[in-house]
Amino acid sequence: MHPKRRNKLLLILGLLCGVGVIVGLVLYALSQNINLFFSPSDMAQGKAPAHQRIRAGGMVREGSLVRDADSLSVRFLITDFVEDVEVNYTGILPDLFREGQGIVAQGELNENGIFLADEVLAKHDENYMPPEVTQALDDARAASLVTQSLNTEDTLIPTQSETSK
Repeated sequence: MHPKRRNKLLLILGLLCGVGVIVGLVLYALSQNINLFFSPSDMAQGKAPAHQRIRAGGMVREGSLVRDADSLSVRFLITDFVEDVEVNYTGILPDLFREGQGIVAQGELNENGIFLADEVLAKHDENYMPPEVTQALDDARAASLVTQSLNTEDTLIPTQSETSK
């Protein structure tokens, strides 16, 4: 092979390898920054990965907030009105945080199904609810209504033999 051709081929191969390494590093960096959203029902059903940074959202269950007297640790339940998930958080909660309100928390789910939050975000006004929380609550309510209607249909619809009596 001619030396000039060999040099061009080596240069092209070197550039391709460099571009491949750069693309690989960029994809790795992006995969580390993905925060997937899961509802309490998803987490209770095992759809959420353990020990991976995720976002969880729902309504704070009334009467579930427990503050540690000696530290900034708090425990509370988030719900989508079908399933509840316990959240442990250490830090200062947002001013707008309260029971019965929609929140989004970021952190990890441990092997016991407890969400270990490192950040809690509360809605910023009365009328706003994070879109992920709204969608999760709507999905959970729809699933609950379907289940209830199936259960009541079995008991409310008379059979043909019952109507002829």
